[in-house]
Amino acid sequence: MTTTDSASAAQDFVAPASIVPGVTIGDVLDGHVPDCPTPVAWDEAMAHFNLVSPLNRRKFKIIVVGTGLAGSGAAAALGELGYDVQAFTYHDAPRRAHSIAAQGGVNSPRGRKVDNDSLYRFVKDTVKGGDYRCREADAYRLGQEGVRVIDHMDAIGAPFAREYGGTLATRSFGGVQVSRTYYTRGQTGQQLQLAGAQALQRQIHCGTVKLTTRAEVLDFIVKDNRCQGVVVRNLVTGEITAHTAHAVILATGGYGNVYFDSTLAKNSNASASWRAHQRGAYFASPSFVQFHPTGLPKNSYWQSKTILMSESLRNDGRIWVPKKEGDDRPGNEIPEEERDYFLERKYPAFGNLVPRDVASRALSREINAGRGVGPLHNAVYLDFRDAIQRFGKDTIAERYGNLFHMYKDATNEDPYEVPMRIAPTVHFTMGGLWSDYNMMTSIPGLFVGGECGWGYHGANRLGANSLLSACVDGWFTLPYTVPNYLAKLLNTPTLEQSDPAVQEALTRTQDRIDALMSINGNHGPEYFHRKLGEIMYKGVGVFRTVPDLMNALDSIRALRKEFWSDLNITGQEGDLNQVLERAGRVADYLELAELMAIDAADRDESCGAHVRDDHQTPEGEADRVDDKWCFVSAWESTGSEKGGERSFIRHAEPLTFDKVPLMTRNYKE
Repeated sequence: MTTTDSASAAQDFVAPASIVPGVTIGDVLDGHVPDCPTPVAWDEAMAHFNLVSPLNRRKFKIIVVGTGLAGSGAAAALGELGYDVQAFTYHDAPRRAHSIAAQGGVNSPRGRKVDNDSLYRFVKDTVKGGDYRCREADAYRLGQEGVRVIDHMDAIGAPFAREYGGTLATRSFGGVQVSRTYYTRGQTGQQLQLAGAQALQRQIHCGTVKLTTRAEVLDFIVKDNRCQGVVVRNLVTGEITAHTAHAVILATGGYGNVYFDSTLAKNSNASASWRAHQRGAYFASPSFVQFHPTGLPKNSYWQSKTILMSESLRNDGRIWVPKKEGDDRPGNEIPEEERDYFLERKYPAFGNLVPRDVASRALSREINAGRGVGPLHNAVYLDFRDAIQRFGKDTIAERYGNLFHMYKDATNEDPYEVPMRIAPTVHFTMGGLWSDYNMMTSIPGLFVGGECGWGYHGANRLGANSLLSACVDGWFTLPYTVPNYLAKLLNTPTLEQSDPAVQEALTRTQDRIDALMSINGNHGPEYFHRKLGEIMYKGVGVFRTVPDLMNALDSIRALRKEFWSDLNITGQEGDLNQVLERAGRVADYLELAELMAIDAADRDESCGAHVRDDHQTPEGEADRVDDKWCFVSAWESTGSEKGGERSFIRHAEPLTFDKVPLMTRNYKE
């Protein structure tokens, strides 16, 4: 579909009214997709991008926030091209970024297997898997550049698994019927992150990239409707400094830790994204949250987080529950005829490899129906008995050995001998800062990469597309789109430290820290964070109803007021103070959670991971309302940042699908 067609669709678009008080309808947004057939949109864009001469590149300064796969790739690539790059991370080294926690693999439609895979099939799987709430042109770019990603990461040191003859090995992931996932056992994210961090370190050694560690971005400098820098707090000394640039790339990951219990590292947070939103960057589809079906269930209330078990396990593991409710017998003592392999029964064409949203809903229904297993009856079984009998223990160990070891370390149960216990848990956020086709947000000069963006995954991400999107953004998209923006700024100086916009951002940051420190209440930030997680799981969880969402919204607002009146921060501002760090992040979570509940209540349909009880098919699947809601909601919010009332404007980018026509998802045949 061409941009002309999209423009026509935008002219005909009428935004539906909202049932949520305080929400107003905003503008229709232009995604700036080139005016050409969708499959060649990226080629067309690159052919007409502005260029920066190698002699002029050192005149441009670019700030990259985050050193995960997207951030390290963008910083290394732009540094090698000759730009003056400054990278910030709150970690003590780039390699510690949370990309290192990904396990199962990275997709690529290279078509090396004789299984009829292709670029089109990849796009179809991605768009269909996201339940038609992504930008189709973005999915094409993801697949097109994804072919290059594997060769590139292999070349810079990622030790991909190989077949006996030396070719790269692949396996299947959820939502597809081909084998396109490249992997390094169960630690693919770790190996890709190490390769990317090593490439970044090379540029640091060459002097093209300056790295600042233990630094958290707390605000953005916006002047003349351009993002021109960031405000950073040194996590060791507490010093607050401003850094200016011609462009800023935000690659800080997702916001799943809003739920407290998630597979994310405890330090993963949404503050940089949310502060950008406060400065005017629209937030797209905040309620689109992925609950990963193969997380380890909680065994006690005081457990601080959940743990991811790779989706790759569903290649050989079989998911089942006892047919009898409340059956407390150990899994190995339940005979075959008393087991229900419910995914294989309900979805025979895909079986245990249905997409994550479909699997998580099915697991949740079995648990809620009283057929959950384990001490708290909050899990189902993932059983490798048949695979071990078929292939042998050594083969299974080669494929998943490190995952089995991790499971045993966490549970003291041996998955070679007894079935694993798994349960849905918050893992990934498909929503993020809205950006156009060039990855630029609604603030010119502010770009996004990786999970803090929105475009590829729609309402549900397919497994192994996360590592792919981060690599594509960092290595093969931003190095084209950022120079296209910079070319028009040749000989434009960066802001001086004395500039009023810089000083205003510094003052704003200090005032917020002072406000947090001066509350002197009774509870630390974790107290409020845990309560927020309970509200979110109950009201904005796997299944959603309008009454539950509105109750959650009221509870979030009440908790936010309580936070700003009863927070207690120990220690001093000018020192290493992790309580202060967490307090700032929880304050942002409370505001973001409000927007997530509003978006979920506002979107009067079900799609992907956003399932409303009032919009389900007779079979219990998501029931989209394409004639009204086939668009991405891009939110603007204004008002108090300290517990007071806020107002919300819903802008919209209509979504059009030509090569992958709108249809109801079907994973049964």
